[in-house]
Amino acid sequence: MSKLRYALFAGCTPKGSTPELMMATMAVAEKLGIELVELEAASCCGASHLQDFDDFLSVVLNARNLCYAEKEGLDMVTVCNTCQLNVAGANLRLKSDSKLKNSVNEKLAEVGLNYTGSVQVKHFLYAILEDYGLDNLAEQVVKPLREMNIAPFYGCHNIRPTDIAQDSNGGESPYMPTSLDNLIIALGGNSIDYESKNKCCGFHADLQAPHTSHALTGKALLDAKDNNADYMVTPCPLCHLNFDTQQKNAAKAAGREIGLPVLHLPQIIGLALGIEPKKLGLDKHVIDTQLA
Repeated sequence: MSKLRYALFAGCTPKGSTPELMMATMAVAEKLGIELVELEAASCCGASHLQDFDDFLSVVLNARNLCYAEKEGLDMVTVCNTCQLNVAGANLRLKSDSKLKNSVNEKLAEVGLNYTGSVQVKHFLYAILEDYGLDNLAEQVVKPLREMNIAPFYGCHNIRPTDIAQDSNGGESPYMPTSLDNLIIALGGNSIDYESKNKCCGFHADLQAPHTSHALTGKALLDAKDNNADYMVTPCPLCHLNFDTQQKNAAKAAGREIGLPVLHLPQIIGLALGIEPKKLGLDKHVIDTQLA
């Protein structure tokens, strides 16, 4: 197969709060022969908070980010569900609303940019599934994850709203998502089915209602654990932050101990590919992964 190349929109969280995600992403991409060209001039996507204060500014901001991928002539890959939602959402709106596109380009012209709508945006998960292919990935597995019961946690922003998921994330169903399950199976692992796998982790409620956030976090973790999960995996660093750093608070809210290690998406891929655990950042987690 021809070499895959993407413009990488890293976002804020993988570069700051979860650097192990960037470590694992780059290690897996190198192992699979995928070239990721980081868009170093790109800025924050707005994190689903700027949109509440100034919707137009958020579209301009993400159109600017898209312009840098257009300059590279590459489709964009994200490693954060919230970045995916905001950048892909802006892309979809701009492609379908010429009036908005013209207004945005008037602002972009002030910094010498022009959005054309020539690139697609997809999460790294779907780049692996759709472009690299699960059959090809399975052929690269040297250490099958057969001893690991893994609970997939999809998060909100890769699978909702439906119109964005249909446009950029393989048409993943928000009600019965399958991508992470299929990936775990391709890696030789045991995928755990449980009710909370497509629910909210509580991250975006944390500042306004921390107790509610902790309750949501604890419910999802305990649901996975009660269904015999040894690990949870998520493609979203914000979900990971809540599950990993807030797990003790979630346990207090739930009135039960949890102790469930939570892995980033590329970490489980890397383990199955035989990449050294420390190169995947598995020693950087708050909750001990017991893998490093």
